[in-house]
Amino acid sequence: MVRTIDRFIHKNLFQPNCGYLYLGLMSYLLRNKNLEIEIDFPLENYNFSRFDWTGKIVSAKYRNITFASAEDPNDPNQNHLGKGFYNEFGIESPLGFDETKIGDWFHKMGVGLLQKENAHYSFHTPYKVKPAEFHTSIQANQVELTCISALVNGFAYELRKKIELLETGFTIKYALKNTGRKMICTDEYVHNFTAINTDFIGKNYNLNFPFDLKPKRFEETINSESAVSIGEKEITFNGTPNEPFFFSNLSGGKKVPATWELINETTKLGIREKASFETNKINLWGCKHVISPELFFDIRVAPGDSTKWTRSYEFFNI
Repeated sequence: MVRTIDRFIHKNLFQPNCGYLYLGLMSYLLRNKNLEIEIDFPLENYNFSRFDWTGKIVSAKYRNITFASAEDPNDPNQNHLGKGFYNEFGIESPLGFDETKIGDWFHKMGVGLLQKENAHYSFHTPYKVKPAEFHTSIQANQVELTCISALVNGFAYELRKKIELLETGFTIKYALKNTGRKMICTDEYVHNFTAINTDFIGKNYNLNFPFDLKPKRFEETINSESAVSIGEKEITFNGTPNEPFFFSNLSGGKKVPATWELINETTKLGIREKASFETNKINLWGCKHVISPELFFDIRVAPGDSTKWTRSYEFFNI
């Protein structure tokens, strides 16, 4: 059974045998005996100009333990902030931004068109948005979302994202087709606003990577309280940070397997992300309540061509 929801029609529906549940007009759940993930419709809730509106995975619970947090839980305007497993295209320079004149419109992939305000792009800026065309279809254990852009400045694309629930995890499968006249050159990552059982970041967490961490090769380091400790392949914490921390380019530009693993020693639970590609850019951001490892996918698609990639998440006991 497949149900399709266009950008105007939403229904209240519960199908206990199919594993999904509409939550009013806002979102729906995919769930099984181990796992539950909540996904917002493209035009509901988060409506800012930064993160991709397709497949806004708001929360994840594994055996009734939460694994997702938010950018700033205390901010009253949550619809402008990231949470859960939100992804973003072109964090530094969106598609066609440089050649767009001030006052004209440029693409923010997965969102729509944004109006250029000045010569420098900033993801914090609340740009005016013309939403893209969105379509959603739901099957028993998966959701497929499509974003179709307009042709602007020679750029156009069709983005399809399939989120599939597995026994102890989920996958996000991306398919991007260049339907315009110009080369698409950008990148994509998932911010991964992660916290296990809402525990503050501290000595109870270990973050592991499959490559050597050499701080001298990092592009940027913000660790003002020295709360973050860099090991050979592991990041640990000397205490709970009160100020944000940030490390960019953890692999030093070297191509490495795109994966990370976060373990909470208190709950004896963990989460890992593994992507279908190698990456030469990994960033890490966090603060008191959240930690966000970010695996970047480099995108180069000629007109008429397509590219595909997958991100897989697994939740586990240790």
